[in-house]
Amino acid sequence: MWYETSNATKNYAVEDGKLKIWPQRDAEGKFFNRTIDTDGKFYQTYGYFEIEAKLPVGKGTWPAFWLFNHINERRPEMDVMEAYAGGAAPWGFEKDGVAHPQAYAPTVWKGDKEGQLVGTRQFDTGLDLSADFHRYAVKWEPNKQTYYFDGKEVLVVNVTMGDPMYLMLDLWYGSASGTPDDSTPQGKSNSFEVKYVRAWKFN
Repeated sequence: MWYETSNATKNYAVEDGKLKIWPQRDAEGKFFNRTIDTDGKFYQTYGYFEIEAKLPVGKGTWPAFWLFNHINERRPEMDVMEAYAGGAAPWGFEKDGVAHPQAYAPTVWKGDKEGQLVGTRQFDTGLDLSADFHRYAVKWEPNKQTYYFDGKEVLVVNVTMGDPMYLMLDLWYGSASGTPDDSTPQGKSNSFEVKYVRAWKFN
């Protein structure tokens, strides 16, 4: 993230054709945000954007896939997937004392002023999103965005979003997921796993 310094603790890898980002305490014993983005490298306006991913478990985990830009004071943002395993049901559920993700949210922020929320939905999949891979996508048109879960339409927002945006994948902590603690599994076996990130342009 452009306003954060990097953390030297290694909590990501590409293995078996997948990107893995996992919860890990740093040298000070703190869970820290890990962000991988295309800022300064790849931007696109309109198109179809999709990841196929399996989400981590644990209180505090907040994995996300989003499109974003920071243009002077403006912050246009399209959150394709944000999940909060440690949040109240249906965000997540407990299994053997560990929080598992079940719902997620697509959300759109116009970004012309602080707090300009223009569309969101808490979508209850009825599934354990850490148990298997699922597809999270948005079709971004000049005056409309359509969000999908495994090819099923889950949210339509009719708003103009015309700025080029870069792509972001991250594993942060907090928000509706709460504060991570000793019940939050650390290590590679509890990864936010991503098979692919794809961006298509319209013909």
